[in-house]
Amino acid sequence: MHNEHPQKLEAALYVVATPIGNLRDITLRALEVLAAADVVAAEDTRNTAHLLTHHGITANKLIAVHQHNERGAAEKIIVLLQAGQSVAFVSDAGTPAVSDPGALLVQAVRAAGLRVIPIPGASAAMAALSAAGLNEPHFLFYGFLPNKSAARRTALQSLISYPCTLVFYEAPHRIVECVADLCAVLGGERQIVLAREITKLFETIHACPLSDAEAWLQSDSNQQRGEFVVLVSGALPQPGLSVETSNTLSLLLEELPLKQAVQLAAKITGANRNELYQRALQIKNLA
Repeated sequence: MHNEHPQKLEAALYVVATPIGNLRDITLRALEVLAAADVVAAEDTRNTAHLLTHHGITANKLIAVHQHNERGAAEKIIVLLQAGQSVAFVSDAGTPAVSDPGALLVQAVRAAGLRVIPIPGASAAMAALSAAGLNEPHFLFYGFLPNKSAARRTALQSLISYPCTLVFYEAPHRIVECVADLCAVLGGERQIVLAREITKLFETIHACPLSDAEAWLQSDSNQQRGEFVVLVSGALPQPGLSVETSNTLSLLLEELPLKQAVQLAAKITGANRNELYQRALQIKNLA
């Protein structure tokens, strides 16, 4: 950075994306904002101090904002902004407020009529999508699925008929059982891409049919390490049945016997009863 005395930033909350592994994945603009901000609010101050010192920025203006103190910290930050201070907010890694703290803080600052400025950069989901090669025009970013298998399967059940790439985050200790549930609910013929340790030394991006994914993970315990982005190809369009009709049928099947669910779905949607019946059998077999 050439500028010894960075110019004063306007009083605003700067939402700054930081690296997800490789410390060089930070933008020039992010470095300028972190150097010039009056205060840096961080999810983990030790983690951020390491990043700042690595880039030659003094780390003596750090305050903590994590999920347990986010509301209280937001009030303090609003006071600072109202006094004309600039505040840069960073989470542990990647883009704040995406499966991370930050949304409550941003909401509070905006509600107070103050400015929020995004400083874009690294995002694990975007990095994984760009290298996955899943050729679908739409994706759904889901983030973390529930921890327990039964709740996870229920959540996945609601995504069965989405025709877009599904993007999840998963922790290493849950990856094997998560993949088993994905296969059981969504069916083994879909494509899965497992992206782990993105931008780090042991980065691995592996694509295979969903039915082979669990065996691949089990074949080498090293492949179960690190943070995962899991991408699954979308549902193939069901001839004759729209996504909405299929979703309605799925919900009715959770509460009613198959025949009643089909009858009611036919009344609600006006769809063909035989097609609904075939789809109901598919859904039941996957459950």
